[in-house]
Amino acid sequence: MTEAAPLYIAGEWASQGRDTAVVANPATGREAGRVTHARTEDLDRAAEAAALAFRGWSRMAAYDRSAILRRAAQLLRERAEPIARLMVAEQGKPLAEAKGEVIGSADHIDWAAEEGRRLYGRVIPARAPGVLQIARKEAIGPVAGFSPWNFPVSQAVRKIAGALGAGCTIVVKCPEETPYSCVELVRCFADAGVPAGVVNLVFGQPAQISEHLIPHPGIRMISFTGSVPIGKHLGEIAARHVKRATLELGGHSPFIVCEDADLGSAVKLAAMLKYRNAGQVCAAPSRFYVHESRYEGFVTGLVAAAKAIKLGQGFEEGVTMGPLANPRRLTAMERFVADATDRGARLQTGGRRRGNEGNFFEPTVLTDVPEDAALMVEEPFGPIAPVTAFSSLDQAIAKANALPFGLAAFAFTRSFATAETLSTELESGMVSINHFGIAAPETPFGGMKDSGYGSEGGIEGMEAFVTTKFTSTLGLGGAS
Repeated sequence: MTEAAPLYIAGEWASQGRDTAVVANPATGREAGRVTHARTEDLDRAAEAAALAFRGWSRMAAYDRSAILRRAAQLLRERAEPIARLMVAEQGKPLAEAKGEVIGSADHIDWAAEEGRRLYGRVIPARAPGVLQIARKEAIGPVAGFSPWNFPVSQAVRKIAGALGAGCTIVVKCPEETPYSCVELVRCFADAGVPAGVVNLVFGQPAQISEHLIPHPGIRMISFTGSVPIGKHLGEIAARHVKRATLELGGHSPFIVCEDADLGSAVKLAAMLKYRNAGQVCAAPSRFYVHESRYEGFVTGLVAAAKAIKLGQGFEEGVTMGPLANPRRLTAMERFVADATDRGARLQTGGRRRGNEGNFFEPTVLTDVPEDAALMVEEPFGPIAPVTAFSSLDQAIAKANALPFGLAAFAFTRSFATAETLSTELESGMVSINHFGIAAPETPFGGMKDSGYGSEGGIEGMEAFVTTKFTSTLGLGGAS
């Protein structure tokens, strides 16, 4: 990564004559590369290029758009290994996780390619003879997309593929922390034959870019994944300019283990979901509520699983958890642990920074964590699992619903009736019971309450990028 990660605007790669910033390797703290920052004129050019390309791309046959997107997906699969290696160097996750993210992202492109061919309208029966009434789905227009650093390829691809599959064009602002893997993702679309201006890639100061792009007359919609405070701010800007917004914001996901749960399966999934990507996952479980009869067994199993995790650099053989993204996350984890233990929580394992190089924090389990601890009310976004006991299902559901977040929720039970109660009563955009069943390309991904609105993935994710146009025509064929 010797050259600065470039911008991609109107079919051209650009980096010369612009400011750059350091891209740090989170495993070492040392410079891994640099990223080009867009100027105001770059943002204008990108928005104008997207607006100019929109007419041609939206009117291209859905069949032909689909073929281009499928070529992009195949290129992404073929290039998975080198792209994953870039991701490890700039984001820190283990190589196997990075490669899985890239290959899974190709599946999202394929889904959008095919679902874009199925954005059907409908004929509405008329009240008078000779009248033809049609509701059709049309691409909403150029999109401004904003994606996060925790899943640099898969989060960006949801926005790019969804927009392009529906017939929209896009200016995507990818994260400055992880630019190189994003550049290679966009290169796959360019090399697949996506016309100039259909996909535009920018980096830079987040506030400057969002506050310039969202009001731009060429942009008609925004799609944002990130924190609740920033999402609310961008949503306000979009609302002020009457532009649609899809907001996938933070979460604080409950994980409920009922009295009749398969304990071994619950522990296995809890450990996998909690410590994947060092806990830096918006939908990761972050509050574990365990029935008092299963509490001791669950804690014992989770502590053993946490201790078995191999922490280290993502390229090292056998490593199953990498570093946190930046030093700020280390400080946050230390604050969460100190606050919880000061309030009476018990540290079962972990709780400390590992080594003096890079951003490594040990997989952590805390028990008897009070509900007013910062860890229980703020999204932790790190490898800390707070576990508390409950005595009744109603109590567990009340605790799960107590926060303003509502992105994902998980539960384990052998009872169909209990599963139905959980799926109905949990205030969450996604509920997964007895397994990990969210985030597939064909399923909607999104939250409720402060966790945002709108979906990515599934038919709902495609619908986000279209608008309905109604036409009513009298006397087809006309007079001779």
